[in-house]
Amino acid sequence: MTVIDFKAFIGRLATASGETILPFFRTSLLIDDKSANLDFDPVTEADRAAEAVMRRMIKANFPQHGIVGEEFGSEREDAEYVWVLDPIDGTKSFIAGFPIWGTLIALLHKGMPVFGMMHQPYIGERFSGDNGSANYSGPSGERRLTVRRCASLKEATSYTTSPLLMNAADRAAFAKVETAVRLTRYGGDCYSYCMLAAGHLDLVVETELKPYDIAAIIPIVTGAGGVVTTWDGSPAQDGGRIVAAGDRRVHEAAMRLLNS
Repeated sequence: MTVIDFKAFIGRLATASGETILPFFRTSLLIDDKSANLDFDPVTEADRAAEAVMRRMIKANFPQHGIVGEEFGSEREDAEYVWVLDPIDGTKSFIAGFPIWGTLIALLHKGMPVFGMMHQPYIGERFSGDNGSANYSGPSGERRLTVRRCASLKEATSYTTSPLLMNAADRAAFAKVETAVRLTRYGGDCYSYCMLAAGHLDLVVETELKPYDIAAIIPIVTGAGGVVTTWDGSPAQDGGRIVAAGDRRVHEAAMRLLNS
């Protein structure tokens, strides 16, 4: 069975999760804090309900597959095929009423992300990729995703969700990149990577990511011609400190500053 067999099913997962989430968006939500320290890590009824729906569908259709999810943990993590789910990436934007969030669905084969989708049901956008190509579907139609060329950091537009999410040392390293680029903006979560894949920005730098934050993103960005690694150049699917770029020259320049 090849990855192409799963594409229609991933679309159904996205549709079902979106139909579950949307009745909660911009309503009076019960918000829990998952954090055990001073950081605010919100989770809502929408997060849990959407992941539960996707898990039920996966188990019904592919009972032999593993599942890794943000809300309900891991099952059969050592299976040949493993689904990695983040029902709402960008929960802080979600609870604030901003549509800068998305459902992340990844399929891993023998530990490697082979297909990923970001679905934004409120806007009606889907970004998907299989490492070899990436595609957009939304209100403006359908098109192939392609990163843009950018020769240097001084020409680059950079995004990070928030420097406040970084520890002091990482924040200092990121500040070097922020000083070197043409423009830095904050926010975005999964949308930043999708806009990179679509050719609208050049660099995303993050820290403290979990596998479900990044697994679906990798096939989209690489499929559009970009590069995603950890700060030390390792594969990114396990999360941690992540740097993604549309142009390898920008990626290499950012890596030099982050590790200097």
